[in-house]
Amino acid sequence: MPFVRIDALRADTDRLDALGRAVHEALVETLGIPPDDRFQVLVGHDGVTSTLRHDTYGGIQRDEGIVYIAVTLRAGRAPEAKQALYRRIAELAHTYAGTEPRNVFVTLTENASADWSLGNGAAQYLAPDRTRGMPGSGANS
Repeated sequence: MPFVRIDALRADTDRLDALGRAVHEALVETLGIPPDDRFQVLVGHDGVTSTLRHDTYGGIQRDEGIVYIAVTLRAGRAPEAKQALYRRIAELAHTYAGTEPRNVFVTLTENASADWSLGNGAAQYLAPDRTRGMPGSGANS
């Protein structure tokens, strides 16, 4: 269950929606995330009251089209799967939102099953029956 935060400079609602769709589709395609497993925070920065800073670290010429994508997910994916995810996010961000791949900055933060509560104050991934404590499961409904 990934949790995604996307920050983009001068992004309107349509661009943020397109970026969110790009990241979610990439997660589904490359990591096998369930299609209904979407939890995202989408934030546009106007460059006046809030901004995003960037540099040319790594020899990449970024510009005002910069997008920061932070994905928190449970540990265990192979490096090749992560590389496929990065590529697919950049491709889909370009296709859906017109964001140049050079402006797509992605970071993954991994954690353990105990680090998640999906609601109802329960740690569902630790429960012997993963539906325990989930809405509609009968356990805590």
